[in-house]
Amino acid sequence: CSSRMPPKKKIKVDSSRNPSDDGNLESDCEIRNPIEQKSKTADEKKPKRKKNSSTDAENIKVTQVFQNKTSTEFHEQDFGNTSKTPDGKKWNTKVTWNVDGLRAWIKKGGLDYLEHENPDILCLQETKCSKSKLPQEVVVPGYHTYWCFSEADGHAGLGLYTKVKPDTVSYGIGIPEFDKEGRLIIAEYNTFYVVNVYVPNSGRKLVTLDKRLKWNPKFQELIKDLDSKKPVIICGDMNVAHQEIDIANPKSNKRNAGFTQEERDGFSELLKSAALTDCFRQKHPDVKGAYTFWTYMANARKKNIGWRLDYCLLSKKLMANFCDCCI
Repeated sequence: CSSRMPPKKKIKVDSSRNPSDDGNLESDCEIRNPIEQKSKTADEKKPKRKKNSSTDAENIKVTQVFQNKTSTEFHEQDFGNTSKTPDGKKWNTKVTWNVDGLRAWIKKGGLDYLEHENPDILCLQETKCSKSKLPQEVVVPGYHTYWCFSEADGHAGLGLYTKVKPDTVSYGIGIPEFDKEGRLIIAEYNTFYVVNVYVPNSGRKLVTLDKRLKWNPKFQELIKDLDSKKPVIICGDMNVAHQEIDIANPKSNKRNAGFTQEERDGFSELLKSAALTDCFRQKHPDVKGAYTFWTYMANARKKNIGWRLDYCLLSKKLMANFCDCCI
């Protein structure tokens, strides 16, 4: 597995549910899809995620949002956020993190972060680990764990850590070509849904853009259906930089995967039709240089030439309880 990991993204939302401290663990390792899985498709080609390295933030606004220097010393990180809901309640924490390889993440101390930050819910993307190779260390006291695997080892995959056991957990979007890649976990709680998602990438030279555009309306339909029942919290890698402020070089990337007009319009339509809010932009509308992904080229990570591809999206019904969102 790769050793490259981007910074996590963190959202704080008030909840009426208290964290479970019974230490019960549960691992559900199957992709539940009644439709027979068929032929495998070629792996998507996506720019590699850059390894964290120490860097100084030069923009004051950015340092307010990036509350830590990028580092693999996860146990030393402290978001230090004391914000509360408008009615004075303390937040609980949802974190989304594209780890670009679960086994590498563990070796670099990812579980130290889990212990130190103690989030209520942690959503992982690109675990790149088959069921047979799932490390024993992933079992963490105090958390229920759920996994969604790709049929192809070393590709895609999701993980979910949650203190409160969900009422139900389901997998997949209902289309075999996507579901065999391990792209969606839906956890239903008493008063909301959490959706952990890894959206298909459009590939180098947009070779899989059609596949991506097939995903968008189906995902939109799913979220609208969920939201008609309970509010939704979406955490994951959406594989799109929505606006020009979300990418360092917008002009030169307009026909590259993750910033095509088709992908950006699809994301806008998702927000509008499903009544969702981009939590980070809601809280930090003008902050530049806030990215979650960098390529290896031209020392991009050190220069902060990046993309914001990872999001926390919140049903407007929950916005009264929204506290903060940081990278």
